[in-house]
Amino acid sequence: MQTQITTPGPLLNDRGELTQPGWAITPQQTYNPEAVSLYPLKALNRLRLKEWDYYGLTTPEYFLALCVSNIGYAGLAFAYYIDFASGEITERTVVTPLGRGCTLPHSSMQGDIHFSGSGVTMSFGHLNLSRRLRVRWPDFRNGETLQADLLLQQPKDLDSITMSTPIGKKRFYYNHKINCMPASGTITLGNIRHDVAPDSAMGSLDWGRGIWEYKSFWNWASASGFLPDGRSIGLNLGKGFGDLSHATENAVYIDGRMHKLDDLDLRYTSGSYMEPWTMTTSEGRLNLRFEPFFERIATTKLVLLSTEVHQMFGRYSGNFTLDNGEVLPIENLIGWAEEHHARW
Repeated sequence: MQTQITTPGPLLNDRGELTQPGWAITPQQTYNPEAVSLYPLKALNRLRLKEWDYYGLTTPEYFLALCVSNIGYAGLAFAYYIDFASGEITERTVVTPLGRGCTLPHSSMQGDIHFSGSGVTMSFGHLNLSRRLRVRWPDFRNGETLQADLLLQQPKDLDSITMSTPIGKKRFYYNHKINCMPASGTITLGNIRHDVAPDSAMGSLDWGRGIWEYKSFWNWASASGFLPDGRSIGLNLGKGFGDLSHATENAVYIDGRMHKLDDLDLRYTSGSYMEPWTMTTSEGRLNLRFEPFFERIATTKLVLLSTEVHQMFGRYSGNFTLDNGEVLPIENLIGWAEEHHARW
């Protein structure tokens, strides 16, 4: 019952509607925001577009997130660093009017992302079968500068999920998520230095473009790590926004190969986020228990924008049935699950 998109073409037709809702292993559709026709005035359509590139780096000891976003009437660049052992988080955000300082291309597979503002510089570049992330953030923590230079490998045979999701008739979400990109490079923050190695560090990408309802809600769960036998494992699970009758974003990746899943049954207690979460799918292939050990709360309150995110970091345990029928145990896989409310 899920529509897989296999034919290249434009994302939107001349009426501003999705040409083909569904999912793909690699991006097939060309993002063409000039075709958006939510309002007669094109300038108003630009103000309603939301665009971002969010990268996460997961290791057993810490997590680093880097993001550049343009939500139409504001640009936001943010970064956060979580030390799992101490439970400390440092998070900083720079806001610019009308997306000033943000450069976000129309493709997730080519073109470079840049941000410059308030002394902060970020760049996410494409190299041959890899992505290079660089950031310099002065006074990130108590006068200390955050600097990172990371290389995420993206082999040709690495599956990922691309979603074209309708939100009403002329709103949509075009999303590309990549798990399990082996990472290398360096991160420095004051006297902290991490030499990032691909046998313990994995990068992930959340690339999003679209027009949402002003009041929106979603859940997202993700993990990128390793099985005891050394194979990579990735999870991407989500629900809560748009018309998901055409496709879901739910998938498990083993050694870079996607195992596509159907509807997600996600159970947790909103407001008591540190309690265990459970995740199953309608076909019975996925059975997970997520036990949080850290809660990140992020809120933004501007004139037209307000968001509240509860992003829980924890460990996934349970089992998953592969396409070939093999039942794979999952134990203590570090990842996150979130509840997100937005008025934007």
